[in-house]
Amino acid sequence: MFVPTNLLRLETHAKTNSPTQLQVYWLVATNPKSIYQLTRAKTRSSFASATYYKMFLFVLYFVAASASFNGYYDKWHFREGGVDGAWAPVQFDLMVDGTVARPYAYRQMLPATANWLDTIVPQAFKTWLYTPRFSYEKAFPYTLFDSSIATNPAYSFRYLVLYLLTFLFAWLAVYAMHLICKALQFPPTAAVFAPVILILLFPYILSIGGYFYDYPELALMALAAWVALKFNWWWVIPVAALGTWNKESFLLFILTLYPILRLRISRLHALFGTSFLCLVCLTVYYPIRLRFAHNPGAPLESHWLKQAMYFLHPHLFIFGTEKTYGLIVSSSCTVLPLSLIIWTAWRAWRHLPCAIKRHAKIAASINLPLFLLFCYPGELRDFSLLYIDFLVILAVNLTEWTGTSQTTAT
Repeated sequence: MFVPTNLLRLETHAKTNSPTQLQVYWLVATNPKSIYQLTRAKTRSSFASATYYKMFLFVLYFVAASASFNGYYDKWHFREGGVDGAWAPVQFDLMVDGTVARPYAYRQMLPATANWLDTIVPQAFKTWLYTPRFSYEKAFPYTLFDSSIATNPAYSFRYLVLYLLTFLFAWLAVYAMHLICKALQFPPTAAVFAPVILILLFPYILSIGGYFYDYPELALMALAAWVALKFNWWWVIPVAALGTWNKESFLLFILTLYPILRLRISRLHALFGTSFLCLVCLTVYYPIRLRFAHNPGAPLESHWLKQAMYFLHPHLFIFGTEKTYGLIVSSSCTVLPLSLIIWTAWRAWRHLPCAIKRHAKIAASINLPLFLLFCYPGELRDFSLLYIDFLVILAVNLTEWTGTSQTTAT
């Protein structure tokens, strides 16, 4: 069969490039066999693009999570003595031993996991892990830490486990936030880089105090919101249980998921799902509360008077500073950073999906009074119920800034 020279040229192009629609029509019309060649060429091209995209995200999110975790760890460590961020009431050894004061005693997911792994991992492996390979080098774990408790044989392995788990949750948080942006159908640029911006801002958000359970909280909130966007509400159950095990306030976050659940199901069904998820959280929280009922402290701390003094004190509210990423900068709960956050939210508000607007309103109505009554002044991390809303606000601003089209859930 005679094949025109221009058709051969088109087929050669199709094998090495993504064919245009006109080329596809021409090839199919003149040579039906070319369908197979086009399909193979497109499959190879799609596979190469998908593989590169996944590897790009893997590296980008690993680097972003690493930078964020390093910013947090250099700033606060695990609050043990002798390092930056030390605070005796909640230091690492008290957390893993279960003798820390309430309400910190309730945040047991990572400490309990570290204790469990410490009991099941053979001592021979721990000895091998902490044995120097060369006479002129320290053992690998000791090169990571400048903390004395991290080299204490009674705590060293659990310290390493907590260190690695906290980083892994920081990494998971970036991926979970990316999934939220994809579920809301943001353009690729915004969906990729909004999570990066938020995770890099996270050490700044951890002002006045920062703890290892903050990264799991962000990761599990993002995961719960994504599951609520994409699947039936009962798939949120394991995330709700883990989130409450990590921090008891996860119950309040479940209440904010109602507008997101409402996107997929009826009002009655969404109310039932939200109520059942709250019951799951209470089922997890109640035994933990009983277990640590005799620890010092109280289930809630009241700081409303300190809050009033903080916002009335110009030196703290206007000129407060902190060291983050190695630099002395304004504390995140001061006039300038708060003004930038409010401005960013104001610019994006009218473009937010309706479900996210309702989520933000519920979260703010819960979070603001609790912050003023029970949270330590200046801790922006206590607005954690608004993490997901801030992520979407960043994505909307990125979309507007880059001029890309946006189609989001309503």
